[in-house]
Amino acid sequence: MTETGRVRTADFHFDLPQDLIAQHPAPRRDESRLLVLHRGGGGLEHRQFRDLPDFLRAGDVLVLNDSRVIPARLRGTNLRTGGLFEMLLLEENGRNDWWAMVRPGKRARPGTHIACRAPDGTVTAIRATVVETNREGHRRLFFSGAADIGNELDRLGEVPLPPYLQRVMPSAEDRERYQTVYAQAAGSVAAPTAGLHFTPGLLAQIQARGVSVCFATLHVGPGTFQPVKTGTLTAHRMHEERFELGAETARIVNEAKNAGRRVWGVGTTAVRVLESVAAQNGGKLAKTSGKTGIFIYPPFSFQIVNALLTNFHLPRSTLLMLVSAFAAPGETSGREMVLAAYAEAIGRRYRFFSYGDAMLIV
Repeated sequence: MTETGRVRTADFHFDLPQDLIAQHPAPRRDESRLLVLHRGGGGLEHRQFRDLPDFLRAGDVLVLNDSRVIPARLRGTNLRTGGLFEMLLLEENGRNDWWAMVRPGKRARPGTHIACRAPDGTVTAIRATVVETNREGHRRLFFSGAADIGNELDRLGEVPLPPYLQRVMPSAEDRERYQTVYAQAAGSVAAPTAGLHFTPGLLAQIQARGVSVCFATLHVGPGTFQPVKTGTLTAHRMHEERFELGAETARIVNEAKNAGRRVWGVGTTAVRVLESVAAQNGGKLAKTSGKTGIFIYPPFSFQIVNALLTNFHLPRSTLLMLVSAFAAPGETSGREMVLAAYAEAIGRRYRFFSYGDAMLIV
Protein backbone atom coordinates (compact mmCIF):
# COMPACT_ATOMS: atom_id res chain seq x y z
CA MET A 1 0.00 0.00 0.00
CA THR A 2 1.19 3.51 -0.78
CA GLU A 3 0.25 6.68 1.06
CA THR A 4 -3.41 7.63 1.48
CA GLY A 5 -4.90 8.70 -1.83
CA ARG A 6 -2.49 6.55 -3.81
CA VAL A 7 -3.74 3.10 -2.89
CA ARG A 8 -2.77 0.77 -5.71
CA THR A 9 -5.20 -1.53 -7.46
CA ALA A 10 -2.46 -4.17 -7.75
CA ASP A 11 -2.43 -4.46 -3.94
CA PHE A 12 -5.82 -6.18 -4.17
CA HIS A 13 -4.77 -8.92 -6.55
CA PHE A 14 -4.54 -12.57 -5.60
CA ASP A 15 -4.35 -15.81 -7.56
CA LEU A 16 -7.68 -17.60 -7.58
CA PRO A 17 -7.95 -21.14 -9.02
CA GLN A 18 -10.74 -21.04 -11.59
CA ASP A 19 -12.33 -24.19 -10.24
CA LEU A 20 -13.14 -22.33 -7.00
CA ILE A 21 -15.47 -19.91 -8.79
CA ALA A 22 -18.71 -21.67 -7.96
CA GLN A 23 -20.55 -22.83 -11.05
CA HIS A 24 -23.61 -24.37 -9.46
CA PRO A 25 -25.79 -23.51 -6.45
CA ALA A 26 -25.52 -25.48 -3.24
CA PRO A 27 -28.22 -28.13 -2.73
CA ARG A 28 -29.63 -26.01 0.10
CA ARG A 29 -29.22 -22.30 0.75
CA ASP A 30 -27.92 -22.69 4.29
CA GLU A 31 -25.45 -25.50 3.54
CA SER A 32 -22.67 -23.11 2.55
CA ARG A 33 -19.52 -22.86 4.60
CA LEU A 34 -18.81 -19.78 6.72
CA LEU A 35 -15.36 -18.34 7.37
CA VAL A 36 -15.40 -16.04 10.40
CA LEU A 37 -12.76 -13.32 10.69
CA HIS A 38 -12.46 -11.71 14.13
CA ARG A 39 -11.24 -8.16 13.63
CA GLY A 40 -9.68 -7.72 17.07
CA GLY A 41 -6.96 -10.34 16.78
CA GLY A 42 -7.47 -11.41 13.20
CA GLY A 43 -8.34 -14.97 14.22
CA LEU A 44 -10.30 -17.28 11.92
CA GLU A 45 -13.04 -19.83 12.53
CA HIS A 46 -14.35 -22.37 10.03
CA ARG A 47 -18.10 -22.89 10.47
CA GLN A 48 -21.26 -23.64 8.50
CA PHE A 49 -23.66 -20.90 7.43
CA ARG A 50 -26.39 -22.47 9.53
CA ASP A 51 -24.23 -21.56 12.58
CA LEU A 52 -24.73 -17.83 11.90
CA PRO A 53 -27.25 -17.35 14.76
CA ASP A 54 -24.48 -18.31 17.22
CA PHE A 55 -22.78 -14.99 16.48
CA LEU A 56 -25.86 -12.81 16.90
CA ARG A 57 -27.24 -11.57 20.19
CA ALA A 58 -30.47 -9.98 21.37
CA GLY A 59 -30.69 -6.35 20.36
CA ASP A 60 -28.60 -6.70 17.22
CA VAL A 61 -30.03 -5.34 13.97
CA LEU A 62 -29.64 -7.29 10.73
CA VAL A 63 -30.06 -5.18 7.58
CA LEU A 64 -30.69 -7.03 4.32
CA ASN A 65 -31.00 -5.79 0.74
CA ASP A 66 -34.47 -6.73 -0.52
CA SER A 67 -33.88 -5.86 -4.18
CA ARG A 68 -35.31 -8.40 -6.61
CA VAL A 69 -33.37 -9.54 -9.68
CA ILE A 70 -35.35 -8.98 -12.87
CA PRO A 71 -35.13 -11.21 -15.98
CA ALA A 72 -33.23 -8.38 -17.61
CA ARG A 73 -31.53 -10.17 -20.53
CA LEU A 74 -33.47 -9.98 -23.79
CA ARG A 75 -32.63 -11.36 -27.21
CA GLY A 76 -33.58 -9.80 -30.50
CA THR A 77 -33.14 -9.60 -34.24
CA ASN A 78 -32.03 -6.62 -36.31
CA LEU A 79 -35.06 -5.85 -38.45
CA ARG A 80 -32.88 -4.64 -41.33
CA THR A 81 -30.11 -7.26 -41.46
CA GLY A 82 -31.43 -10.22 -39.47
CA GLY A 83 -28.40 -10.08 -37.17
CA LEU A 84 -28.82 -11.19 -33.57
CA PHE A 85 -28.60 -8.91 -30.53
CA GLU A 86 -28.40 -9.45 -26.79
CA MET A 87 -29.79 -6.67 -24.60
CA LEU A 88 -29.22 -6.36 -20.86
CA LEU A 89 -31.60 -3.83 -19.35
CA LEU A 90 -29.82 -1.68 -16.77
CA GLU A 91 -31.99 1.21 -15.67
CA GLU A 92 -35.53 2.33 -16.37
CA ASN A 93 -35.88 6.00 -17.30
CA GLY A 94 -39.63 5.75 -17.73
CA ARG A 95 -42.19 3.37 -19.15
CA ASN A 96 -40.65 1.59 -22.17
CA ASP A 97 -37.53 3.76 -21.89
CA TRP A 98 -34.40 1.92 -20.66
CA TRP A 99 -30.64 2.17 -20.65
CA ALA A 100 -29.15 -1.15 -21.70
CA MET A 101 -25.96 -2.94 -22.63
CA VAL A 102 -26.36 -4.18 -26.19
CA ARG A 103 -24.12 -6.70 -27.93
CA PRO A 104 -22.70 -6.44 -30.51
CA GLY A 105 -22.50 -2.76 -29.67
CA LYS A 106 -20.96 -1.67 -32.97
CA ARG A 107 -24.11 -2.76 -34.80
CA ALA A 108 -26.48 -1.04 -32.35
CA ARG A 109 -26.25 2.46 -33.76
CA PRO A 110 -28.95 5.07 -33.08
CA GLY A 111 -31.88 4.33 -35.36
CA THR A 112 -31.44 0.55 -35.23
CA HIS A 113 -34.73 -1.35 -34.83
CA ILE A 114 -34.67 -4.66 -32.97
CA ALA A 115 -37.46 -7.24 -32.80
CA CYS A 116 -37.55 -8.95 -29.41
CA ARG A 117 -37.55 -12.74 -29.40
CA ALA A 118 -39.19 -15.20 -27.02
CA PRO A 119 -37.00 -17.81 -25.27
CA ASP A 120 -37.98 -20.36 -27.94
CA GLY A 121 -36.64 -18.04 -30.65
CA THR A 122 -40.02 -16.82 -31.87
CA VAL A 123 -39.97 -13.21 -33.07
CA THR A 124 -42.54 -11.12 -31.18
CA ALA A 125 -44.32 -7.88 -32.03
CA ILE A 126 -42.31 -6.02 -29.40
CA ARG A 127 -39.67 -3.70 -30.85
CA ALA A 128 -36.70 -1.87 -29.35
CA THR A 129 -35.31 1.22 -31.05
CA VAL A 130 -31.82 2.50 -30.25
CA VAL A 131 -32.10 6.25 -29.71
CA GLU A 132 -28.75 7.28 -28.22
CA THR A 133 -25.43 6.09 -26.77
CA ASN A 134 -23.75 7.34 -23.59
CA ARG A 135 -20.06 7.58 -22.73
CA GLU A 136 -20.08 4.12 -21.11
CA GLY A 137 -21.25 2.67 -24.42
CA HIS A 138 -24.72 1.86 -23.12
CA ARG A 139 -27.70 2.24 -25.45
CA ARG A 140 -30.95 3.98 -24.68
CA LEU A 141 -33.82 1.86 -25.94
CA PHE A 142 -37.43 2.83 -26.59
CA PHE A 143 -39.80 -0.13 -26.67
CA SER A 144 -43.05 -0.40 -28.61
CA GLY A 145 -45.60 -3.16 -29.08
CA ALA A 146 -46.22 -3.55 -25.34
CA ALA A 147 -47.87 -1.27 -22.82
CA ASP A 148 -44.86 -1.74 -20.52
CA ILE A 149 -41.85 -3.91 -21.37
CA GLY A 150 -41.31 -4.37 -17.64
CA ASN A 151 -44.48 -6.47 -17.51
CA GLU A 152 -43.19 -8.69 -20.32
CA LEU A 153 -39.84 -9.62 -18.78
CA ASP A 154 -41.06 -12.74 -17.00
CA ARG A 155 -42.24 -14.03 -20.38
CA LEU A 156 -39.38 -12.85 -22.60
CA GLY A 157 -36.38 -12.26 -20.38
CA GLU A 158 -33.63 -14.42 -18.93
CA VAL A 159 -32.04 -14.29 -15.49
CA PRO A 160 -28.93 -12.11 -16.03
CA LEU A 161 -26.38 -14.49 -14.58
CA PRO A 162 -22.82 -13.12 -14.36
CA PRO A 163 -20.61 -14.15 -17.29
CA TYR A 164 -18.19 -16.23 -15.22
CA LEU A 165 -20.93 -18.80 -14.63
CA GLN A 166 -20.59 -19.73 -18.31
CA ARG A 167 -24.18 -20.74 -18.88
CA VAL A 168 -25.45 -21.04 -22.43
CA MET A 169 -28.92 -20.53 -20.99
CA PRO A 170 -29.96 -20.07 -17.33
CA SER A 171 -31.72 -23.10 -15.89
CA ALA A 172 -35.04 -23.19 -14.07
CA GLU A 173 -32.99 -23.77 -10.92
CA ASP A 174 -31.04 -20.58 -11.60
CA ARG A 175 -34.24 -18.53 -11.84
CA GLU A 176 -35.17 -19.61 -8.32
CA ARG A 177 -31.71 -19.79 -6.75
CA TYR A 178 -30.35 -16.48 -8.06
CA GLN A 179 -32.84 -14.63 -5.86
CA THR A 180 -33.01 -14.08 -2.11
CA VAL A 181 -36.01 -15.56 -0.29
CA TYR A 182 -36.97 -12.07 0.92
CA ALA A 183 -36.63 -10.21 -2.42
CA GLN A 184 -39.33 -7.57 -2.94
CA ALA A 185 -38.40 -4.45 -4.92
CA ALA A 186 -37.69 -5.32 -8.56
CA GLY A 187 -34.70 -3.67 -10.19
CA SER A 188 -31.39 -5.54 -9.85
CA VAL A 189 -29.46 -7.12 -12.71
CA ALA A 190 -27.26 -9.04 -10.25
CA ALA A 191 -28.17 -10.72 -6.99
CA PRO A 192 -27.13 -9.30 -3.61
CA THR A 193 -25.24 -12.53 -3.12
CA ALA A 194 -24.66 -12.52 0.65
CA GLY A 195 -28.40 -12.94 1.07
CA LEU A 196 -28.62 -16.04 -1.12
CA HIS A 197 -27.68 -18.26 1.85
CA PHE A 198 -30.70 -17.40 4.00
CA THR A 199 -33.79 -19.58 4.35
CA PRO A 200 -37.08 -18.51 5.95
CA GLY A 201 -36.32 -20.94 8.78
CA LEU A 202 -32.91 -19.43 9.47
CA LEU A 203 -34.35 -15.92 9.51
CA ALA A 204 -37.01 -17.10 11.97
CA GLN A 205 -34.28 -18.52 14.25
CA ILE A 206 -32.45 -15.20 14.14
CA GLN A 207 -35.56 -13.21 15.02
CA ALA A 208 -36.34 -15.65 17.85
CA ARG A 209 -33.06 -14.58 19.45
CA GLY A 210 -34.30 -11.02 19.75
CA VAL A 211 -32.58 -9.73 16.62
CA SER A 212 -34.36 -7.09 14.55
CA VAL A 213 -34.43 -7.99 10.84
CA CYS A 214 -35.03 -5.04 8.54
CA PHE A 215 -34.43 -4.05 4.95
CA ALA A 216 -32.87 -1.52 2.65
CA THR A 217 -33.00 -1.56 -1.14
CA LEU A 218 -30.08 -1.18 -3.52
CA HIS A 219 -30.58 -2.23 -7.13
CA VAL A 220 -27.36 -3.98 -8.08
CA GLY A 221 -25.92 -2.96 -11.45
CA PRO A 222 -23.43 -4.62 -13.81
CA GLY A 223 -20.54 -2.64 -12.36
CA THR A 224 -20.43 -5.15 -9.53
CA PHE A 225 -18.86 -7.66 -11.97
CA GLN A 226 -16.12 -5.37 -13.19
CA PRO A 227 -12.59 -5.25 -11.78
CA VAL A 228 -10.92 -1.91 -11.15
CA LYS A 229 -8.69 -1.20 -14.15
CA THR A 230 -7.03 2.04 -13.07
CA GLY A 231 -3.58 1.95 -11.48
CA THR A 232 -4.75 3.71 -8.32
CA LEU A 233 -8.13 3.53 -6.61
CA THR A 234 -8.65 7.28 -6.60
CA ALA A 235 -8.66 7.23 -10.40
CA HIS A 236 -11.49 4.69 -10.54
CA ARG A 237 -14.95 6.01 -11.42
CA MET A 238 -17.44 4.10 -9.29
CA HIS A 239 -20.72 3.03 -10.86
CA GLU A 240 -23.88 4.51 -9.35
CA GLU A 241 -26.80 2.39 -8.17
CA ARG A 242 -30.33 3.31 -7.15
CA PHE A 243 -31.25 2.79 -3.50
CA GLU A 244 -34.00 3.42 -0.98
CA LEU A 245 -33.87 3.43 2.80
CA GLY A 246 -37.23 3.46 4.54
CA ALA A 247 -38.16 5.39 7.66
CA GLU A 248 -38.70 2.24 9.75
CA THR A 249 -35.26 0.80 9.04
CA ALA A 250 -33.69 4.20 9.71
CA ARG A 251 -35.49 4.41 13.06
CA ILE A 252 -34.53 0.88 14.15
CA VAL A 253 -30.88 1.36 13.25
CA ASN A 254 -30.64 4.79 14.87
CA GLU A 255 -32.10 3.43 18.10
CA ALA A 256 -29.65 0.54 18.07
CA LYS A 257 -26.68 2.84 17.53
CA ASN A 258 -27.84 5.18 20.30
CA ALA A 259 -28.08 2.20 22.66
CA GLY A 260 -24.65 0.83 21.71
CA ARG A 261 -26.10 -2.24 20.00
CA ARG A 262 -24.59 -3.80 16.88
CA VAL A 263 -25.77 -3.27 13.30
CA TRP A 264 -25.04 -6.02 10.80
CA GLY A 265 -24.81 -5.35 7.08
CA VAL A 266 -25.76 -8.35 4.98
CA GLY A 267 -23.68 -7.82 1.88
CA THR A 268 -21.65 -4.94 0.54
CA THR A 269 -24.81 -3.47 -0.98
CA ALA A 270 -26.50 -3.03 2.40
CA VAL A 271 -23.30 -1.47 3.75
CA ARG A 272 -23.15 1.00 0.89
CA VAL A 273 -26.72 2.15 1.52
CA LEU A 274 -26.23 2.59 5.28
CA GLU A 275 -22.90 4.35 5.03
CA SER A 276 -24.04 6.56 2.12
CA VAL A 277 -27.07 7.81 4.04
CA ALA A 278 -25.05 8.30 7.23
CA ALA A 279 -22.52 10.39 5.31
CA GLN A 280 -25.35 12.67 4.17
CA ASN A 281 -26.89 13.04 7.63
CA GLY A 282 -24.06 13.53 10.10
CA GLY A 283 -23.80 9.88 11.06
CA LYS A 284 -27.55 9.29 11.46
CA LEU A 285 -30.00 7.57 9.16
CA ALA A 286 -33.14 9.07 7.65
CA LYS A 287 -35.64 8.04 5.01
CA THR A 288 -33.69 8.55 1.79
CA SER A 289 -33.81 7.52 -1.85
CA GLY A 290 -31.59 8.29 -4.80
CA LYS A 291 -28.34 7.02 -6.26
CA THR A 292 -25.08 6.21 -4.56
CA GLY A 293 -21.63 6.02 -6.05
CA ILE A 294 -19.85 5.60 -2.73
CA PHE A 295 -16.51 3.82 -3.14
CA ILE A 296 -15.29 2.29 0.10
CA TYR A 297 -11.66 1.22 0.35
CA PRO A 298 -8.92 1.40 3.02
CA PRO A 299 -8.70 3.52 5.05
CA PHE A 300 -12.42 4.15 5.74
CA SER A 301 -14.21 4.91 9.01
CA PHE A 302 -17.61 3.22 9.20
CA GLN A 303 -20.34 5.14 10.99
CA ILE A 304 -23.11 2.53 11.09
CA VAL A 305 -22.08 -1.06 10.38
CA ASN A 306 -20.45 -3.17 13.11
CA ALA A 307 -20.49 -6.61 11.49
CA LEU A 308 -20.40 -7.64 7.83
CA LEU A 309 -21.67 -10.80 6.19
CA THR A 310 -20.46 -11.21 2.63
CA ASN A 311 -19.36 -13.73 0.02
CA PHE A 312 -15.81 -14.23 -1.31
CA HIS A 313 -15.02 -11.73 -4.03
CA LEU A 314 -12.86 -11.66 -7.11
CA PRO A 315 -9.40 -10.06 -7.39
CA ARG A 316 -9.26 -6.27 -7.90
CA SER A 317 -13.01 -5.89 -7.35
CA THR A 318 -14.51 -2.94 -5.51
CA LEU A 319 -16.23 -5.51 -3.28
CA LEU A 320 -12.88 -6.88 -2.10
CA MET A 321 -11.74 -3.34 -1.39
CA LEU A 322 -14.80 -2.62 0.76
CA VAL A 323 -14.27 -5.85 2.72
CA SER A 324 -10.62 -4.92 3.27
CA ALA A 325 -11.67 -1.53 4.61
CA PHE A 326 -14.13 -3.15 7.00
CA ALA A 327 -11.57 -5.60 8.39
CA ALA A 328 -9.62 -2.68 9.92
CA PRO A 329 -11.76 0.48 9.98
CA GLY A 330 -9.78 3.68 9.62
CA GLU A 331 -6.58 1.78 8.80
CA THR A 332 -4.93 0.17 5.80
CA SER A 333 -3.98 -3.12 7.49
CA GLY A 334 -7.32 -4.73 6.62
CA ARG A 335 -6.04 -5.66 3.19
CA GLU A 336 -3.40 -7.96 4.67
CA MET A 337 -5.94 -9.50 7.05
CA VAL A 338 -8.43 -10.21 4.30
CA LEU A 339 -5.90 -11.56 1.81
CA ALA A 340 -4.51 -13.86 4.52
CA ALA A 341 -8.05 -15.08 5.20
CA TYR A 342 -8.60 -15.57 1.47
CA ALA A 343 -5.40 -17.61 1.23
CA GLU A 344 -6.76 -19.83 4.01
CA ALA A 345 -10.08 -20.10 2.20
CA ILE A 346 -8.38 -21.09 -1.06
CA GLY A 347 -6.30 -23.68 0.75
CA ARG A 348 -9.45 -25.18 2.26
CA ARG A 349 -11.32 -25.09 -1.06
CA TYR A 350 -13.97 -22.52 -0.20
CA ARG A 351 -16.10 -21.54 -3.17
CA PHE A 352 -16.01 -17.97 -4.45
CA PHE A 353 -18.51 -15.39 -5.66
CA SER A 354 -22.27 -15.56 -6.30
CA TYR A 355 -22.97 -19.23 -5.65
CA GLY A 356 -20.04 -19.58 -3.31
CA ASP A 357 -19.46 -19.73 0.43
CA ALA A 358 -19.77 -16.90 2.95
CA MET A 359 -17.51 -14.82 5.17
CA LEU A 360 -18.41 -13.06 8.40
CA ILE A 361 -16.32 -10.20 9.78
CA VAL A 362 -17.05 -9.30 13.42
